[in-house]
Amino acid sequence: MSASALPASERYATMRRITLAGAALDLGLGVTKVVGGVWSQSQSLVADGVHSLSDLVTDVLVLYAAKHAHVPPDLEHPYGHARIETAASAVLGTVLVLIAAGIVLHAVEGFLDPDPLAVPKAAALAIALVSVLSKEAMYHYMMHHARRLTSPLMGANAWHTRSDAISSLVVILGVGGSMAGFAYLDAVAAVVVAAMVGRIGYRVAKSGMSELIDTGLPAPQLDELRRVILSVDGVSDLHRLRTRRMAGRVLVDVHVILEDPRISLSEGHQISEAVRQVLTRAVDEVDDVTVHVDPEDDDAFVPAPLPTRRELLVRLEDRFRALSAAARIRRVTVHYLENRIHLELELPLSLLREGERAEDLERDFARALESDPDVAGVRVVYSGGEEAA
Repeated sequence: MSASALPASERYATMRRITLAGAALDLGLGVTKVVGGVWSQSQSLVADGVHSLSDLVTDVLVLYAAKHAHVPPDLEHPYGHARIETAASAVLGTVLVLIAAGIVLHAVEGFLDPDPLAVPKAAALAIALVSVLSKEAMYHYMMHHARRLTSPLMGANAWHTRSDAISSLVVILGVGGSMAGFAYLDAVAAVVVAAMVGRIGYRVAKSGMSELIDTGLPAPQLDELRRVILSVDGVSDLHRLRTRRMAGRVLVDVHVILEDPRISLSEGHQISEAVRQVLTRAVDEVDDVTVHVDPEDDDAFVPAPLPTRRELLVRLEDRFRALSAAARIRRVTVHYLENRIHLELELPLSLLREGERAEDLERDFARALESDPDVAGVRVVYSGGEEAA
């Protein structure tokens, strides 16, 4: 089952369960690192514990965003609230960048003016190692479900979890280096790790911001959408294909050009529905499709201000006033093509049985309209059955 096909309640329940598990881990590790850091005389482990406890703030952000992002659409938000999740992922990415900047600043300060601290105890290494292993395991758990749910927010939180594992790795290097007499290793390793965390944060924040400003799908995916749309029977071409993402879902709107511009409205609607169905079936991420049916490529010319049907019927009544057959017109079909009007008049077959000639009737109607600049031509068709009284 694709992520877009999952019920909103199930998607939220999964995100809530995983985020609460991460929060419990953050709380346990944070307290352990702070207490263990004080006891083992490791300032870096204490700082890492504060980092873990700060992750609880982002866990709350994720829970809030996940809950409100799955609220059903309402009058004020007809497309739903999924963008709350997107905005939260952008914020979370920014937090990662700020964390990286803080690590660099602290490392540079320590490198330029290292504090003459007591050598940490070996227990600090053990606590940091447990943190690395548990946080890395939680990262893979979160990322697995982030991919399954196509959730940028959960993916961002997974990377945030990994940043904590990386900072614990810095503690291991720093404490180990300090114990071996190479205090500067702490600062060097911190800068390298901060660069990695900053890069991840930048990518997460950029992805979230791109979605918030409705950045479309990349060219290869657009080509795939075009291929799928053009496979639908009755579609000759397409234009104005636009896409945007919304928390793991893709919204599409497109203008399709019909092979036959004179088909009925109901057939045109059926073709548009076929386009919608084939896209949602063929591309898992596509959740909503708006199809506009064009009888022709209206990008090829500037639309002219042609009369509406009501205005046209008034004009026809005046121009057909001298034609006796005009009183027996059953239906007027209007085709707006190439900035002109193409008419189709339906007359009763009984007219021909009464001695009228089809070619004469069509010629008479055409002559009555030849001075009308908006009408390109007229075609007369005949049908049997009883005439209306």
